[in-house]
Amino acid sequence: MTDPAPLAAVILAAGQGTRMKSDLHKVLHPIAGRPMLGHLIDAVGRLGAERSVVVAGARREQVEAFAAPLGLTVALQAEQLGTAHAVLQAREELAGFAGNILILYGDVPLVSPETMARMIDRLEAPDRPAIVVLGFRPADALRYGRIVADGDRIVKMVEYHDATAEERALDLCNSGLMAARAADLWPLLERVGNANAAGEYYLPDVVMLAAGDGRASAVIETDAEEVAGVNSRAELAEVEAAWQRKRRARAMADGATLIAPETVWFAADTAIGRDVTIGQNVVFGPGVAIADGVTLHAFSHIEGASVARGAIVGPYARLRPGAEIGAGAHVGNFVEIKQARLGEGAKANHLSYIGDADIGAGSNIGAGTITCNYDGFGKYRTTIGARAFIGSNSALVAPVTIGAGAIVAAGSVVTRDVAADALAVARGIQEERPGWAKRFRDRKRS
Repeated sequence: MTDPAPLAAVILAAGQGTRMKSDLHKVLHPIAGRPMLGHLIDAVGRLGAERSVVVAGARREQVEAFAAPLGLTVALQAEQLGTAHAVLQAREELAGFAGNILILYGDVPLVSPETMARMIDRLEAPDRPAIVVLGFRPADALRYGRIVADGDRIVKMVEYHDATAEERALDLCNSGLMAARAADLWPLLERVGNANAAGEYYLPDVVMLAAGDGRASAVIETDAEEVAGVNSRAELAEVEAAWQRKRRARAMADGATLIAPETVWFAADTAIGRDVTIGQNVVFGPGVAIADGVTLHAFSHIEGASVARGAIVGPYARLRPGAEIGAGAHVGNFVEIKQARLGEGAKANHLSYIGDADIGAGSNIGAGTITCNYDGFGKYRTTIGARAFIGSNSALVAPVTIGAGAIVAAGSVVTRDVAADALAVARGIQEERPGWAKRFRDRKRS
């Protein structure tokens, strides 16, 4: 068995994106918290692509700032002369590459690695098609280019503007995505002309040029949702919704319970274990890992956090970046945790802010407790030992350490360290004046 040919990707991202009405490049708008371009970069990376080139035009510097740290190069299409011309701009960056090339679009972010692999497999099939095109059958073909096919063999490809009425009646449409061998692609692109209604150099013309050379091309199909493009904010929302539907289905198939699936929103990298229960309107930001057996109650927001096995979070809890919730720990309603570790079995059940803190195993954080971690200039850490008890409405002014087993009396403002197993009382002395309240009321009434 021969080794698979090397793989490269060309991602087209040179469109103006004017319908987005944004200062941000279109392909950098996020789906599930990850830029659209990032979804494609991740997919081709999972396929093992050796080299990837993004072709950009306006706002190229934004694309480069995102792509370069990920190991991609960015080629410039200074003039918008069509998709064939755009792909040609990547040739210099791929000089010397002799493998297979995937042609993708930065604003078509949901194409899966599995579909890309099917395109490459078809390209490498025994009949060795010159080009493999990814086709789809939308509910409304609108103004997509059409594919005339005999089985999976392409007879003709035509842009909507140049199609006859009979060709426009066909429902097999061109997604624009292609796979080709480098040795075939560059010579074909050089021969593409612009004698068409738009005066542009169309990428699909390479299929007909190959046919003129006696070489057939093939089409494989996918569902329309996978190749949905984004040209406006409304389409961005539609693609987001499509991504979320699939992710929710996968979470449930993998053993999580979603009480109201349509209300749960995942990020692209959310990791969910088995036997996890997720309540209504739970939102995940990037960087979340949820272990087995966790319960996430309704209206909780979790970002950049990890939750260990059997923990309970919410309702109305907020876990911010750096939150680490230990096994069996409880984070209750209106509790916010940031850059803090809540030890195994520890509890913070009501109306508390825990920031820049280490909370020992089995400790209890009373309602209304605040770790005062910021003085306007720097952040400081609070350390609470195992099995400590922090009374309600306490303020712990960092840097401060509460020893294991210590008790902080309710309503205390703690500014000095508390020894293990000690009681700390840091509040005013209660004074009582018998009859004062009645005399006060009588005086006011008179």
